[in-house]
Amino acid sequence: MTQSESTIHRIRTGFSPVFWTANILELFERLAFYGSKAVLSFYLANKIGLDLPSVGWLIGMFAGLTWSLPIVAGVFVDRYGFKRTLAACFAFFSLGYFLIGLGGMPAGEAIMASTGKIGYMAAVLILTAAGGSLIKPCIVGAVERTSNPDYRALGFSIYYALVNLGGAIGPILATMIRSELGIEYVFVMSAATSALLLGGTLLFFREPEGAAAQGQGRSFGKVFGDMLLVFRNARFVGFLVIFSGFWIMFWQIFYSLPFYIDEVLGFKRFEILETVDAWTIILLSVPLTAFARKMRAMNAMTLGFLIASASWLIMAWSQTVWASIAALFIFAIGEALQAPRFYEYVGRLAPRDQVGTFMGFAFLPIAIGSFIAGRLGTWLVEHFIRFDRRPAEMFYIVAGIGFVSTVLLYLYDRLFAPPEPESL
Repeated sequence: MTQSESTIHRIRTGFSPVFWTANILELFERLAFYGSKAVLSFYLANKIGLDLPSVGWLIGMFAGLTWSLPIVAGVFVDRYGFKRTLAACFAFFSLGYFLIGLGGMPAGEAIMASTGKIGYMAAVLILTAAGGSLIKPCIVGAVERTSNPDYRALGFSIYYALVNLGGAIGPILATMIRSELGIEYVFVMSAATSALLLGGTLLFFREPEGAAAQGQGRSFGKVFGDMLLVFRNARFVGFLVIFSGFWIMFWQIFYSLPFYIDEVLGFKRFEILETVDAWTIILLSVPLTAFARKMRAMNAMTLGFLIASASWLIMAWSQTVWASIAALFIFAIGEALQAPRFYEYVGRLAPRDQVGTFMGFAFLPIAIGSFIAGRLGTWLVEHFIRFDRRPAEMFYIVAGIGFVSTVLLYLYDRLFAPPEPESL
């Protein structure tokens, strides 16, 4: 049997039908999420008419809640099952996305006037973030429980590839809809997609076998007890805080870059450039992961940080569309080098009998980074694009955050990290 035939055989025999249903749902959910994410900051500032500090606070709050609430949301999966929780997720998404778009339509003017623009948008973004928090434990848990143990790594590779495919297609659809119908209808597209996913969940999704038994005994009290346990581990928390520096850089692709591409470069379909990161990871993640496997996990992560940080210097030195494409391509290389090794390293940091608990907090750097990145991104736009056009300085600041994080990661490795075995 050839290697390609072996891979096809594993794909056919290593996963239950529920695995494929869950991954198809995730593909279209990410399409809806990143389609709306691509235009959210631009929409709030230019369509809703909010000032940039308010935009920064709102998008930071939205992303921070989306990535931090899954710690608690996992309890709902354990209590009510995957199917009910997924259905609730898509119901929240459908309503939330629609209400975000409604704020930019004539039909929503009366509601916005009675509640205030900031209050209205804060409420509907929190509602949408509640849906976003439920999707993570559902899909990741379903992938884990519907994969043959021997093929679980392949299962998560398929999941990661489909996440990036949805993240690449969503912004392309967003730019088409924004050009033809208006930016507010991007959120209507996300709401309609979520409504279809709700129907698909009710019709086709089946509860993974053994899900209820594996979830017994988990409660909100246990979750908060786990949080205290994790936060008492200063070495682990310090690593997560340092790692949030990468995500502060990453979220600028969605928070500050759309304004730069539109207002400085004059390239109106900024969503297209936002997909460069996802397409690069889809194309290069396998060879880059194979390359990084030959290195210590910390060395691979530090190299990924360094490359991603340096990518912003390209935009500082050359304000052109092609320079932006090159920078985002190089940033994605840095992301692909560090991302697979991050979760491996988190598992190694955790005490042997608490790996599951600690892995549940592995996405906290995304939450911390996105919360900070929201306000930072709009501050950068306000000071270096709209008040005084000096975009190079904006990118030097972003690169500086990355380089400081790289140095801190290097020092952490030398001073505080536990011994790490060499990779084979």
